[in-house]
Amino acid sequence: MKTRWLAIAVTALALGIAGPAHAAGDKAAGKAKAGICKGCHGKNGEGTKSNGPSLAKLSEAQIAKALSDYKSGARKSKRMAPVVKKLSSSDIANLAAYWGAL
Repeated sequence: MKTRWLAIAVTALALGIAGPAHAAGDKAAGKAKAGICKGCHGKNGEGTKSNGPSLAKLSEAQIAKALSDYKSGARKSKRMAPVVKKLSSSDIANLAAYWGAL
């Protein structure tokens, strides 16, 4: 249990210190990885009525924070948990760069 809290604290600290670091995300790499997102969030991040909320108009920072929070467990979602579990920090930065640019 201590390990989990340590991981959450380290992630939060890293995001706090290196907040703008997500800006280095690669939009093309994010687009290549975004296929799984489109089923719920729509082709252009507009969301779908039955499945997922809109990502449109969210900033790169907001998307990066949300994905990081889902990954750390700070934010809960049965749908998002299995998706973000496998994402690396660069995947998160890349997806945030892609979706944040739309």
